[in-house]
Amino acid sequence: MQNGGDAKGEDPGEERIRVGCGGGPTAGLSPPGRRRSPQEPSLYTVKALLILDSLGQRLLAKYYDGTFPTAKEQAAFERSIFSKTRRAGGEIACLEGLTIVYRSSVDLFFYVVGGCQENELMLSAVLACLLDALGHLLRKEVEKRWLLDNMEGTFLVVDEIVDGGVILESDPQQVIQRLSLRAPEPAAYGFVLFDYLTGGSERRDAGNAGGQE
Repeated sequence: MQNGGDAKGEDPGEERIRVGCGGGPTAGLSPPGRRRSPQEPSLYTVKALLILDSLGQRLLAKYYDGTFPTAKEQAAFERSIFSKTRRAGGEIACLEGLTIVYRSSVDLFFYVVGGCQENELMLSAVLACLLDALGHLLRKEVEKRWLLDNMEGTFLVVDEIVDGGVILESDPQQVIQRLSLRAPEPAAYGFVLFDYLTGGSERRDAGNAGGQE
């Protein structure tokens, strides 16, 4: 797989990771499947959104364009970014011509991937919104056990933030508000998410407190 930054004579097979790649504009109308010049803006900011566990295994993955069209290429990319970032100190990397913002939470790694011309602040805003929205719904740090119990709810959160590579929302409170208006069924989205959206946890806590008096 060729590196998108090899125009200056670098070895095409060389994988690189560095802080501070990108910074280009992100608003416009270029479709996700077409290569664009550094000056050409695009609404399709996000190429992929990933959640991996502490061993690098995929828990959730959304690919929004044809950069990694096959399952084999996606798996190889996920192994590559995990091996390069699991011990790295930064939160922004440029790997294989892509800008990657990432963060860990307990036993999970969250990644938002964009082109190397994308604005790192936009990608970071998506990542922060995802973590904050999931944290609000759980009311504690996000960890693998909860995520596995609430995968459909997690997909809902992701879809409220990014759709087809286009950033829809970067305010976690707005994401939570929109989900609350959808009134999900408890069987579909798990007890934690459903209780949060319907206020069931507060009712049970109040009942328990009354019974102890």
